[in-house]
Amino acid sequence: MNKPDSNGELTSTLHLGLRSVVDGSPESALNALLSSASDADRLAITAIIEGPADRAMVVIHRGPSKGARFLIDSGEVAIGRSVDSPIFLDDVTVSRRHAVIVKDEQKFSIKDQGSLNGTYLNNQSVLNSLLTTGDEIQIGKFHMLFVAPKKSK
Repeated sequence: MNKPDSNGELTSTLHLGLRSVVDGSPESALNALLSSASDADRLAITAIIEGPADRAMVVIHRGPSKGARFLIDSGEVAIGRSVDSPIFLDDVTVSRRHAVIVKDEQKFSIKDQGSLNGTYLNNQSVLNSLLTTGDEIQIGKFHMLFVAPKKSK
């Protein structure tokens, strides 16, 4: 009988069982978030929606740390399991440097950083994609809603 190679390294990916996007449309996702939020959370989210175009927010709406809010107010905000990440997601389903949200002028996008389990936007695996208010980002077990200011007319 052969012995397993003790110098080998075992790596595997996890199937996280994607679920349907919150309510199907960005508006209904945002309305669901606002209707279930506390007064303080609703005030913070509304301040982003009605505020300047240079900042955004992600809110964990399902999974560990539900209700946590993260402000995006710099050019690049890292998401990962590293304690140095501004958006720290403490779970083994998240890579240390999983993804980044990048602000370019008044647009925001999410970029996967070669993570093991991938980055999902509205149930689609993405490497780099623009974000709009109400988009659902899934990283590991964390489901987050992206919130950005209303567009000026």
